[in-house]
Amino acid sequence: MPIDREVIRPPKKPPLILRMMVILLFVMACGVYICSIYSIQISAYKIAELLNIKVMDQQCNATNIKPSEIPYVHYPKPKTYNRGECACNPVRFFAILSLQRTGSGWFETLLNSHINVTSNGEVFSPRERRTNITTIVKTMNEVYRLDWFSSASKNECTAAVGFKWMINQGFYRHRRQILKYFKKRGISSIFLFRKNILRRMISVLANSHDKDARPLNGTHQSHVYSRKEARILAKYKPTINATLLLSELRQEVEETAEAIDFFKRTRHMVLYYEDLINNRTNLNLKEVQEFLRLPYRELSSSQVKIHTAPLSMQIQNWEAVREALEGTPYERFLYEN
Repeated sequence: MPIDREVIRPPKKPPLILRMMVILLFVMACGVYICSIYSIQISAYKIAELLNIKVMDQQCNATNIKPSEIPYVHYPKPKTYNRGECACNPVRFFAILSLQRTGSGWFETLLNSHINVTSNGEVFSPRERRTNITTIVKTMNEVYRLDWFSSASKNECTAAVGFKWMINQGFYRHRRQILKYFKKRGISSIFLFRKNILRRMISVLANSHDKDARPLNGTHQSHVYSRKEARILAKYKPTINATLLLSELRQEVEETAEAIDFFKRTRHMVLYYEDLINNRTNLNLKEVQEFLRLPYRELSSSQVKIHTAPLSMQIQNWEAVREALEGTPYERFLYEN
């Protein structure tokens, strides 16, 4: 009699779709895990990088600077060289705002005699640099980035950098945009004018004459460095238009006052040539150094003053000028040095 045997069947394989889904889930889980590890590493790297940058900034800002002074402290990064060990030396930005023949050249040589100051002269004297606000800003950016090179440049370890700007060299025309730039960049304004603008007028006329006459060995010299040269240039006695004199003096006084009033919203100081030249204790020069937060130094210049005689000896038509100004608010200019 046959024996019944239990037939054992092999288990059924899961459907192909189910197996593929399991494999896909496994791959996705592995992908999520790997991505999470990678993102953690990237985040850690970014945090470390940010912390590193923060430490660098803290190193550069580690000086004892008052909160009110922070907008006027800068750490320029030149494109043309590396400041090296001076990279974290704070730099102040300034501009000397003046008019021709006010002693601004002499004043600038005084500033540049300081080991930590770079004042780059009349950078806007060439017309192409002041044709519009774009070229003006481009030039200023180059100066304040310490990429402007002149005979006064001290570059790496300078503590104050600037230039002088005659207010009739595009300054007044673009004054609103320039004011905005000054405030945004934290630029300190140093106004330098003459109290006796009649003497400035004489100096302007004499300098204009020298450009054509060239009495110093056939060369034009706006500034001289010996008394002999000064005496030669002082021999010329200009003739002043007495008819227009009063209106010209009034116009200059008004324009000067308006420029100071407009830019008083910047950090500024006002200087007068007569105060600087007559102050034997150099009190004004101390104030300038304090204004720029510089270590105090005795400042010096080798320039020699050209016109030193009374005005009656320097003006060809003195009597006509005297009559035009007597009894007016500008009469004092006739006798003030």
